[in-house]
Amino acid sequence: MHDLLQIWFGWVQQWGYLGIILLMAMESSIIPVPSEIVIPPAAFLASQGRFNVWAVIAAGTFGSWLGAALSYWVSFWLGRIVIVKWGRLFFVSEAKLERAEHWLHRYEAGGIFFARLLPVIRHLISIPAGIIRMNFGTFSVVTIAGSALWCGVLAWFGQTAITPDMLSQDPAALAAALKSKSHIIVGAVVVLCILYFVVMRATARTSDEAR
Repeated sequence: MHDLLQIWFGWVQQWGYLGIILLMAMESSIIPVPSEIVIPPAAFLASQGRFNVWAVIAAGTFGSWLGAALSYWVSFWLGRIVIVKWGRLFFVSEAKLERAEHWLHRYEAGGIFFARLLPVIRHLISIPAGIIRMNFGTFSVVTIAGSALWCGVLAWFGQTAITPDMLSQDPAALAAALKSKSHIIVGAVVVLCILYFVVMRATARTSDEAR
């Protein structure tokens, strides 16, 4: 993983927007690329005049949608049986898949949106969306919206939390440093998710009572 982090971090620095797209496509699928070494460093480089921060966010959003769409269509055509049988080779266990399916059935499009902001679920949610054949247009819209928000937050974080000294660190140390400073972001996402869950539960309860 240490060697992979160095390679991936090099993509951002050497390949620019194409590297961002490829890495975020991987991050949005079953390949565990940490977004902390993609968007924040690129946003910091944008503040130094190397990139455009809005283009960084757009490239990250497009890459996230691309990876999610690929996972959706693969799952759409393969089906649940194949995913369950071979998913463990890609760290997708049946238990994880069932949790993602339960999440999607319960929270629908809003679940996709908030899943784009949550670790682990973000990597898996496209698979059950394809298996249950969720409308691809709806899936794309909420995926793009959630991904754009997440990339925007990471870009802001990169421009405010990264220093030149941090950027010269080992990629693994940089990722660890960014994660240690990301408590505010994680806390805000958790609060938003809790509010959404409360509203969904209250709405469902009201609907049941009306029947």
